[in-house]
Amino acid sequence: MKRKSDLPAKICPVCQRPFLWRRKWKHSWDSVRYCSERCRRQRKQQQRPP
Repeated sequence: MKRKSDLPAKICPVCQRPFLWRRKWKHSWDSVRYCSERCRRQRKQQQRPP
């Protein structure tokens, strides 16, 4: 069994927190950019002009 410390990690560009690989991202880990749906939505809101 693998340990969590052995899993790949990335830094979320919105919240600047590290997040680990998840089984549901098995086939798309290279394209995963955000740690959560909330961060993905916040990024879109930040890019819009007021």
